Amino acid sequence: MPIAPSVLSELRNVLGDRLSTGESDLALHAASETFHRAPPPDAVGFPLDTAEVSRVLAICNAHRVPVIGWGTGTSLEGHALAVRGGLVLDMMRMDKVLDIRPEDMLAVVQPGVTRETLNTELRATGLMFPVDPGANASLGGMASTRASGTTAVRYGTMRQNVLALEAVLADGTVIRTGSRAAKSSAGYDLTALLVGSEGTLAIITELTLRLHPQPEDVAAAVCAFPTLEDAVTCVAQTMQMGIPMARIEFMDAMAMRAVNMHMGSAYPEQPHLMVEFNGSPQSVKADAESFGAIAAENHGQGFAWATSLDERNRLWAARHASYYAALKLRPGATGISTDICVPMSELPAAVAAASEDMHRSGLMGDVVGHVGDGNFHVLMLLEPGNQDEIAIAKGVAERMAHRALAVGGTISGEHGIGVGKRGLMDAQHGAAWGVMGSIKRALDPNNIMNPGKLVPDLN
Repeated sequence: MPIAPSVLSELRNVLGDRLSTGESDLALHAASETFHRAPPPDAVGFPLDTAEVSRVLAICNAHRVPVIGWGTGTSLEGHALAVRGGLVLDMMRMDKVLDIRPEDMLAVVQPGVTRETLNTELRATGLMFPVDPGANASLGGMASTRASGTTAVRYGTMRQNVLALEAVLADGTVIRTGSRAAKSSAGYDLTALLVGSEGTLAIITELTLRLHPQPEDVAAAVCAFPTLEDAVTCVAQTMQMGIPMARIEFMDAMAMRAVNMHMGSAYPEQPHLMVEFNGSPQSVKADAESFGAIAAENHGQGFAWATSLDERNRLWAARHASYYAALKLRPGATGISTDICVPMSELPAAVAAASEDMHRSGLMGDVVGHVGDGNFHVLMLLEPGNQDEIAIAKGVAERMAHRALAVGGTISGEHGIGVGKRGLMDAQHGAAWGVMGSIKRALDPNNIMNPGKLVPDLN
């Protein structure tokens, strides 16, 4: 049901000309990085501060208008689509770095600050914010989806790096969770509850983030392997040996072909690992030598080291470009990108099974991943609108998820649930999924916060 003109008038009293019903704004906020689609929202709002968010939510709650939070729009499971219409709150104008406390190793930011902007602000402090999902995502969006990425194997995900939040609940109530202290035993961990809640419980308006020292020395390398199994076995053995990797990324032969086409590089079209070591010069050298020995035992070849900043940036640009590069393998294609996460001992078999299933199903695509923590991604390239191919790809993704659950893994280690994986939540959580619905009902009884996502439908 469209937003009534009288409600739009109330919202315009709060936001002024920052409430848009223009066709271009609505279309922009109906877009998705993957095949997930939904009709445009009824309106888009651009708040500037917490007080405005609070007033907007109070109005929407009173009139039962759905509210969907929006950051940079780079999520992969349709998290920010207005599947039931309503108001999209675009948080990107709340983009101030509010406080940096080097002595406490923390920063306080508004949700529209991107990770690259924050790290630019931190350069002179000797500190960094390490969570790197690839895209230059907003920190509010990263918290809402519990993002991780290439550096999670060493520095953790957003769950470990968000200390405190300010958030606005469905009825407009402003709450603060967590603290700036290193630890707390005071009550429920509401910060952890909101991190990863995908906007279904509240709109995040401020984040207190844990910072880390910039490493004294950094070295990175790329290494080819004759088979997928050799590469992934090397990862599992490296982690089991306790070698402190900063990043260890896997790209299969098809992904390397795509990167070569996209970047004009000349990597062998074989499975590759891309690795990075952080620390003192002595520790980096020792860790690299240990990894090199394990790679050699697993038939690794053609080590190419990158020690300068420009060389490392080129190396990681290849990994971060893998999604857009893969689209060139089938011009005009769209992608279904899915991920799972499994215990390290199950990683080689899980990657092999996923790759075999995709190719046996007749689909083109690749496998990449943050395999140092057992998380990998399969991208399947589909003809837009081809429902037969979409159905086949969804079958591959569902079988991946069920294989992960069978060995104690999870249906998503990074992408989250959104609309794409909601149908698998009962299989993973059972009765606990109903508990999530009860929490949602308690905090959002009118079900206005990003409805149709993450939790069961509320009665």
